Amino acid sequence: MMTKYNIALFGGRGYVGKEIIKLLDKHPFFDLKKAYSSSAYDKYVENYSKNTDLRFSKLDNADFELDSIDIAILALPNNKSIEYVQKIKKASSKIIILDLSSDHRFEDDWNYRIPEIQKTSAGQYISNPGCYATAIQLIVTPLKPYINGKVSAFGISGYSGAGATLNDKNDPEKLKNNVIPYSPSGHIHELEARKHCYENIYFSPHVGNFFQGIHITAHIQLNESFSKEELYNLYKKYYENMPLIRLNDMPMIQEVAGKHHASLGGFSLDSSNKNLTMYSVIDNLLKGAATQAIQNLNSACGFDELLGVTND
Repeated sequence: MMTKYNIALFGGRGYVGKEIIKLLDKHPFFDLKKAYSSSAYDKYVENYSKNTDLRFSKLDNADFELDSIDIAILALPNNKSIEYVQKIKKASSKIIILDLSSDHRFEDDWNYRIPEIQKTSAGQYISNPGCYATAIQLIVTPLKPYINGKVSAFGISGYSGAGATLNDKNDPEKLKNNVIPYSPSGHIHELEARKHCYENIYFSPHVGNFFQGIHITAHIQLNESFSKEELYNLYKKYYENMPLIRLNDMPMIQEVAGKHHASLGGFSLDSSNKNLTMYSVIDNLLKGAATQAIQNLNSACGFDELLGVTND
């Protein structure tokens, strides 16, 4: 008989937090027992049918009641998770902590893990990868032995990636008939992909006038010639038996929005067959965040990684 795990969610009111709640509602061995929010304090937790009486507790409590909690999920903005991690560790040294922010992605004592790439099991302290960084690394990782020089990645995300609080990157008026570039150098996901994948990655993010999904176009110089068929077979072999990675002639955001899988492909080569352009698309809220979180928690608890993740 499999053990059930009690979960506390910190920051459940944001877009990613809502997706986490939906996934926990479907999971046979993960039960949401506590949810903390500053903006939704005392409101009912929506989309959680296992306990329709569950309400949000106040996020800024000095001490949290975590005696019965096995897993803490932090769906908080960047630079906000660190203080709560310390409180959770103080409450219990045994709780599994998964942080969806970037706060621990550069710390070697945290387990950074894209399930299809870092194939060892998740540990007690898990740093969930960023959405753009995930989409980039899914392209780059199988090719690492063959890359010559830098990788350039152009990314465009739906405005849900800018969070639920109104700002310049999710303002409907500014986005109308528009694409907005931001962080032209040194984006946190560029640094993340450099640390965990390939040190010579350059990334330019943009936000578009659609809600969810990410499209990455990558330009990669190779150290030997490849045919499209050879590249297809290389990726097919690398991601063999991984249902959430699919190959496609022309990956589109419409294919993955609201879905758990990533789509890679669109292989295009110049006349030398050494300069490659290809694409990666994921849902930033799901495979770029919530889906990956459930995969990692399943791994940490010894379950099949896709348990509770409905196949698309």
